[in-house]
Amino acid sequence: MSSNECLRVGQNAPDFTATAVIDQEFKEISLSQYRGKYVVLFFYPLDFTFVCPTEITAFSDRYSDFSSKNTEILGVSVDSQFSHLAWIQTPRNQGGIGDIDYPLVADIKKEISSAYNVLDPEEGIALRGLFIIDPEGVIMHATINNLPVGRNVDETLRVLQAFQYVQKNPDEVCPANWTPGEATMKPDPVGSKDFFSKID
Repeated sequence: MSSNECLRVGQNAPDFTATAVIDQEFKEISLSQYRGKYVVLFFYPLDFTFVCPTEITAFSDRYSDFSSKNTEILGVSVDSQFSHLAWIQTPRNQGGIGDIDYPLVADIKKEISSAYNVLDPEEGIALRGLFIIDPEGVIMHATINNLPVGRNVDETLRVLQAFQYVQKNPDEVCPANWTPGEATMKPDPVGSKDFFSKID
């Protein structure tokens, strides 16, 4: 994929290999090693900032909700692995993130954020991009927030579960605000009438 080609849902997620901090150790990881799992890949601007730690710790606090659904979380910024480690080793009440339950990936050459079209070239940092990638490596969902506003973990989990549902039930679709256990609909003129007939 050329650098000026727009990355879209339905395309294969660009693979990468990079150094990550996992359990306070440096390890080389590749996106492709997670084939067979769903991946929530999210980018954030910088370590030791303000909105970012709230997102990173929120995803970590809910990690079991994702891992129990065959999903790995990967956080990425343009910081080095050394910066990631220092931030992890700083307690939350001192502006750090403490131990977290998923890898933080170092994108110091900015190749990953460029491949996912979330790099702000003027600032040299990544926007708040988030991608849900299916077990075949296909991007199913993408959102990009500008820098001042953090993302919603509950909404990420809801969208993940909706895609998992429709991939297991390909003859059904999920309406707006769907959550697990709620009614779905058949994506055809006749089948959808059953869903709409039950709306007050």
